[in-house]
Amino acid sequence: MSDLAAYERRITAALDRIARRIEAGPGPAAAQVSAKPDPATEATIAQLRSALEKERATNVQLSERLAASRQRQDGQVGQLERRLARLTEQLDLQSLEMLRLKKANTRLMEAHAALREAYVENFPDHQLINRSISADLEALQAERRAEMAEMEEILSELKPFVAADGRTAG
Repeated sequence: MSDLAAYERRITAALDRIARRIEAGPGPAAAQVSAKPDPATEATIAQLRSALEKERATNVQLSERLAASRQRQDGQVGQLERRLARLTEQLDLQSLEMLRLKKANTRLMEAHAALREAYVENFPDHQLINRSISADLEALQAERRAEMAEMEEILSELKPFVAADGRTAG
């Protein structure tokens, strides 16, 4: 049993020495070991650094590609916004012309109805005839403006194709 007590004291003393060394930090022997790294470790570190540099270069390339893609997308969005504004303007113009056309046609129908009634009574009024002709002229002018607005829309849609065809031919 005395041997067990002796072993116990030796183990306890060894554990105390280990604990003190751990608390004290690495000694001069550890500095010597770290001063001469293993060649295999150096090769691994070099490979890891090389891989890190490759990843950094790839990251830079991807960032540049992303920035270029964003610029292209912003340009396309700008073009689409301008086209939307132009088409909205054309639609507003057509709507206005269609409203004018409807009003002119309504006045024309009213003038023709009044002229028919006067004709039935064999009493055509010169003012009715003048209003009827004026309403007819207004309707024709409104129809012409509506056709011109529609033609403008068609031409604006064809311009990119004509320009592209001119570039390929030249």
